Amino acid sequence: MRLEINCQDRLGITQDVLDILTEYDIDLRGIEIDETGKIFLDFPTIEFENFQHLMPKIRRIEGIDDVKTTPFMPIQRERNQLRALLQTLPDPCFSTDTNGKIILFNDAVASGLELSPEEILQLNIDEVLSGFAITKWLDSKEIYAQTQRVKFIEQDYIADILPVDVPDNDKTVLAGAVVILKSESRLGQQITMFNKSASNSFDSFQASSTAMRKVIRDAKRMAELDGNMLIYGEAGTGKQRIARACHDSSPRSDQGFFALNCASLPDDVAETELFGIDQGQFTGSETKVGLIEKASGGTLVLDEISEMSQQLQSKLLRVIEDGCYRRSGQNHSIPVDLRIICTTGKDLSECVELGTFREDLFYRLNVLAMVVPPLRERKADIIPLAENIVRSHSNKLGIRSPKLSKSCVEYLQAYPWPGNVRQLENALYRAIALMDGNEITKEAIQLPSCSTTVNYIDENFEGTLEHEVKKFEKELLKRLYPSYPSTRQLARKLGLSHTAIANKLREYGISKATVKY
Repeated sequence: MRLEINCQDRLGITQDVLDILTEYDIDLRGIEIDETGKIFLDFPTIEFENFQHLMPKIRRIEGIDDVKTTPFMPIQRERNQLRALLQTLPDPCFSTDTNGKIILFNDAVASGLELSPEEILQLNIDEVLSGFAITKWLDSKEIYAQTQRVKFIEQDYIADILPVDVPDNDKTVLAGAVVILKSESRLGQQITMFNKSASNSFDSFQASSTAMRKVIRDAKRMAELDGNMLIYGEAGTGKQRIARACHDSSPRSDQGFFALNCASLPDDVAETELFGIDQGQFTGSETKVGLIEKASGGTLVLDEISEMSQQLQSKLLRVIEDGCYRRSGQNHSIPVDLRIICTTGKDLSECVELGTFREDLFYRLNVLAMVVPPLRERKADIIPLAENIVRSHSNKLGIRSPKLSKSCVEYLQAYPWPGNVRQLENALYRAIALMDGNEITKEAIQLPSCSTTVNYIDENFEGTLEHEVKKFEKELLKRLYPSYPSTRQLARKLGLSHTAIANKLREYGISKATVKY
């Protein structure tokens, strides 16, 4: 479990937070303070009851503005992204120390040299590259980035040679170098891609907010690489659209794109859809080709990967590790080459800790990870998004595009949008289809009655924290119950036991008879 704490710059505030963790006997695994002053904590998952008490206690510390869970520590994300960028680069890439000794390299180097990792780490860069003396360059007084022609395993390459500098007060200290090689064929591919018309896949995304602009910027970079991707985000945030855009902007764009929702199918059906089945030899029926085989050469999207069963997780892991698979009823393996993009609304690292998701599969999938923020955290996008949606639906319906009234704009901006962009689109489509006149008013936006207003607690409210927490809990359960009308479904959504949910529904008098659908 990881927490992100927004706080003011106050001496001793970090110690106050740590004192509360000590009070709850929480074993802290990591702490990080970023440049903006945010505090990030990493500790094992705790019981929900303790978590309910821990969060308010931290919030009451003087100088704490907000506390929320976060999927990653910043240093974890940075470290994994750097490792992923290095390993997924198709070109040979080295990193050296100041003496030219190789300290880091990617798979392209290992496959080219045909040596073990231990043997490669004993080499100096000048032992594997010829044509430019990198160690001599590292010893020179003034070191600048270089582009040189070199030979690697007797083949010609263009080498981008870059110094690695580490800040040290008002100066920098040389720490080594990074060398990236490009072959003639790779340069030709890049020139061809440069001359091709730019893909419009990402142009359709509304990204006025800083958060969404960063998501699109990162997604464009990840699309060019070939590593597996993991896209986190709540339902309705557009994870599948980003996955599709990444495929369309990738070197695999001319191959197939297929998707499977892991939460929508029974286990046996999902297995058949993924792996196919060969039953012709027994029944005379036609062989069913699975999505893995269909997507070979292209991209396979596994939506809500956290819901995949342990059995399918094991089979998927073998596909990733071995590059081949077997249809049900077959004895021979079929080679496959595909990129896997997974989406999830859950923190997979927590699923690993809970034992519902395989740790080895998690690390295989979590090569390139990104988080799509919910709509409530990108308020600058709401109105531009709404206007784009209105124009799009109006064109489809063959009517003049209506305007959003002032009250409608204020309402859309204030609403928390638990269903995110999908909920916004559905609400506006209904308003356009049933409207009279050329303006969409606040009254035309039909949303769940329990969420039509956003209630803020005044700082001078009369009551207790327990009373306000129960009040919020009751409203949340009333809002979710129509979509999850059983204790097991609702418990799964909220991460609680069905017994705990049943008790809370009984306490608040929530049932099919009392809640409006």
